[in-house]
Amino acid sequence: MKFYSLNNQNIQASFKEAVIAGIAPDKGLYFPESITPLPADFFEHIEELSDPEIAFRAIHQFVMEDIPDDALKVIIANTLDFDFPVVDIEGNVGALELFHGPTMAFKDVGARFMANCLGYFSQGEKQDVTVLVATSGDTGGAVANGFLGVDGVKVVILYPSGKVSEIQEKQLTTLGQNIEAMEVDGVFDDCQRMVKTAFLDTDITDHKKLTSANSINVARWLPQLFYFLFAYKQAKSKGKEIVFSVPSGNFGNVCAGMVAQKLGMPVKHFVASTNVNDVVPKFMENGVYEPTPSIATISNAMDVGDPSNFVRIRHLYQDNLEKLQESLSSYSFTDDATKAIMKEVYSKTGYVMDPHGAVGYLGLKEYQKSHLDTYGIFLETAHPVKFLDVVEETLEVSPKIPPQIMKVMDKDKKSHNIATYEELKQFLLND
Repeated sequence: MKFYSLNNQNIQASFKEAVIAGIAPDKGLYFPESITPLPADFFEHIEELSDPEIAFRAIHQFVMEDIPDDALKVIIANTLDFDFPVVDIEGNVGALELFHGPTMAFKDVGARFMANCLGYFSQGEKQDVTVLVATSGDTGGAVANGFLGVDGVKVVILYPSGKVSEIQEKQLTTLGQNIEAMEVDGVFDDCQRMVKTAFLDTDITDHKKLTSANSINVARWLPQLFYFLFAYKQAKSKGKEIVFSVPSGNFGNVCAGMVAQKLGMPVKHFVASTNVNDVVPKFMENGVYEPTPSIATISNAMDVGDPSNFVRIRHLYQDNLEKLQESLSSYSFTDDATKAIMKEVYSKTGYVMDPHGAVGYLGLKEYQKSHLDTYGIFLETAHPVKFLDVVEETLEVSPKIPPQIMKVMDKDKKSHNIATYEELKQFLLND
């Protein structure tokens, strides 16, 4: 299968080429040339399949020309060695818990899948690949952990100073080895801008092989469709129409869910729930896409003013707003509303949501006001302990620190402070 640039469909690459390049030479995001639905009996009997079997069949068409079946099965096994439970919160609402992996965030799946793909592709290569990635929170830790010690791969992570939680910062600045952290004086959008600029800077790319591990990379983006299928398998027996509500920042996660829908998953509707960074909710109302500077919130991983992956969602629906509205709703919520619902759910059920999951819950409940007979699944994208200050202040409880987090808390932070693209460029050239 070929992947083409969304800026120019004549620019094409294999899966391997798209993964290694990260972004097309014309700045476009890569997109698969076709999405062939899985047979109906796959979904009819999905509860009889293991998670690795589901993942293999779902991703196979996109990678089979570059990764042999045996190697793909190993990559999937290395990616999916933890659980993805849907936990009932109330009668018609469940939480898809995506925080049971090594860095306790949903991005563990995409980061590990991509790391294993790059490790496979780099076998026998003479030149190292440098993974350059911007993070608004959890991507950094997931990428750092996924790529730690992978031969032939170096990782440089940019994150906005003072705008990620302490635990998130520890997870991306304490590992050492082939991982370097760049602490940027700015916001996430500044980090992402620097990364995109570096990919197009021939002074760098003439000497280094760069790729990205943000969800712009097809190997980070596509495997996120796995856990939507795992959740469907668990919720199918509810006998109700299923709707997913996805806390959304860069929109790669909800876009992957919509690819699962295109593969034939019998889910008609998604909710993209955002904080006050509401570019997409406004677009869904008026059809005008106007990026804005990002605003800092307590759900910091969603503080994105120009979500990269939304162009993929628009392309999935031929840029037809009416068609898109049939499959997607989008709502935005304030920090005050987020804290209030965290309190309400905890007091009623004892369930502790992180602020991102809380935004997902709010969006789901908004949609269910007019769609009563649905079973809603909101994505709990990170363990609440990763946002300990917010949880403690809001709920006056202290979640137990899991072992995955404990092992980084006492380690020393090591990062490079930068404020300009030129500083990043010099670091990459001298590295």
